[in-house]
Amino acid sequence: MNLSETPSNLIAPLIDTLGNAAMWTEAAVLAAIALVIGFAVYRLRQWTETQDGLRGHLTHSDWNRLILPAALLPAVLIGRAILGHWQSVHVFNLVMPLLLSFIAIQGCFFLLRRILRPSRALQVVEKTVSWLVWIVFALHLTGYLDEAVAALDAVGFNAGKQHLSLYTLLVGLLSVTLTLMVALWLAHLLESRLIGAMPLTPNLRLAFSKLARSLFIVLAVLIALPLVGIDITVLSVFGGALGVGLGLGLQKIAANYVSGFTLLLDQSIRIGDMVQVNEHYGEVKEIATRYTVLRALNGSESIIPNETMIINPVINRSLSDKDNQIQLPVQVAYGSDLEKIRALLLDIASDNDRVLKSPAPRVRLQSFGDNGINLELVVWISDPEEGELNLRSDLNWTIWAAFKRENIEIPFPQRVVHLAARSDAPTS
Repeated sequence: MNLSETPSNLIAPLIDTLGNAAMWTEAAVLAAIALVIGFAVYRLRQWTETQDGLRGHLTHSDWNRLILPAALLPAVLIGRAILGHWQSVHVFNLVMPLLLSFIAIQGCFFLLRRILRPSRALQVVEKTVSWLVWIVFALHLTGYLDEAVAALDAVGFNAGKQHLSLYTLLVGLLSVTLTLMVALWLAHLLESRLIGAMPLTPNLRLAFSKLARSLFIVLAVLIALPLVGIDITVLSVFGGALGVGLGLGLQKIAANYVSGFTLLLDQSIRIGDMVQVNEHYGEVKEIATRYTVLRALNGSESIIPNETMIINPVINRSLSDKDNQIQLPVQVAYGSDLEKIRALLLDIASDNDRVLKSPAPRVRLQSFGDNGINLELVVWISDPEEGELNLRSDLNWTIWAAFKRENIEIPFPQRVVHLAARSDAPTS
């Protein structure tokens, strides 16, 4: 039998050979192949579990649903070629597309679960891929695949030398999707294995990860388009249109993307820094390609365009040193013992857990006010991400209790009114 002449309908020849010796021979050969390959894959899985560099990369489900069918495929091809010299191989002809369909589905699942986070959308994508693959397998099994392809290819039009049809569109989408999935998986692998192991700061690691992902996506598109017969020179026209779009209305979006990479590379703002941009203050939680997320101390999150972070002044409270100074104003009456008050304030500051011992707290005499003497308690903290309001409140409560205990007066504005006697008032 000529192996290249695979029947278009795989069910009818199989039904004709049901129960004869040839079918039982095929079944026995397939069973032997399955046992040998299954044992080899089992031993290989045991060996990888003993290797530190390979342990944990593949789950038991990956071994059973992806590695085992992928290992069976070449063995079934070889068995089909050898057995085909002596008899019909209708069972092998049925098993081949079945294995290919199963490998395609599980391969897509394997890539998607490593690219995307578990979500409802991921489940929808997985179900859609399963249905599409099994529909193609059913059409191939019944011999209607060529007719379906011809029907889809008939719905289309010619654009110059290029024939565009529903079939071309579907194949193009499939090629682009598959190459993008492989590209994103390679980028994820590069990010987790190579970039993650390099001695880089989080900003540089994130920048290299985004650059690697963008590069792999561009390569995936350049590879996928020629696969469906689309000349990549059409991208020059698209590039010109994109340039016009950037010049007319997309310059802000482009500026935000460029600013995002600038923030990641110059490391002036890093993940975890406490920054203030205009009226927004909080911790940098994410630096995306278009925006930066600031999480305020009250839990709210502000989305700041990256261009704003570049062109506006940014106060970074933890750029080179996380130690921050806090000034707490205190006013006392003119008759107070300033040395006693100074020692009392220093003791209060030293007893607080958040106040640093070095630099040491200080008490400054700011000015002589209208109502009293203006002092300032200066302390340092090393955790600006915890905020200042709670610390100020704790210190003020302690100062208030200490002043009441020591009978130290906190002055308040007072006015003395003198009433002048009238010169024409009657005398007694």
